[in-house]
Amino acid sequence: MIKKITTPLTSDQIQDLKAGDNVLITGYIYTARDAAHKRLVELLDQGKELPIDIKDQIIYYVGPTPAKEGEPIGSAGPTTSYRMDPFTPALLEKGLKGMIGKGKRSEEVIDAIVKEGATYFVAVGGAAALIGKCVKSAEVIAYEDLGAEAIRKLYVEDFPAIVVVDKDGNNYYEIGQREYLEARK
Repeated sequence: MIKKITTPLTSDQIQDLKAGDNVLITGYIYTARDAAHKRLVELLDQGKELPIDIKDQIIYYVGPTPAKEGEPIGSAGPTTSYRMDPFTPALLEKGLKGMIGKGKRSEEVIDAIVKEGATYFVAVGGAAALIGKCVKSAEVIAYEDLGAEAIRKLYVEDFPAIVVVDKDGNNYYEIGQREYLEARK
């Protein structure tokens, strides 16, 4: 079953998401990668305001390719999430509710997801061109000097993702591996 969710990502929506759920996300999400995350956390450490309000938002770990004429964005595949791990707990503490990337997260991040009632989604790597088709608008919001890694505000329709870590810390990577090994017995 595919679950449709809209942003902002509320605690009520998160309650219904379980590891392994397929979702289609519609609404505004933000993009940011490691350099932007570092700057965001530096601002938090200095007690300054962030350039975006992350409360109840989703950040997509992506550095999109340039848009073709008439398109809002180019290919937009996920980047490896663990590179954001040093910064993620601080952003979750400030109200971030979802992240989209690919790959495993650290125990510290999973603990922060549980503590803050958030979720971690993965998007399929290798499907960058298809994912880009879900993006209906894109606007650079902050850190334009970072080029592809600038923070963008995207409007997406039916963006496909999978819940990998739910609010209870259930991890679909571990569940899937366990189920596979049991099926082979």
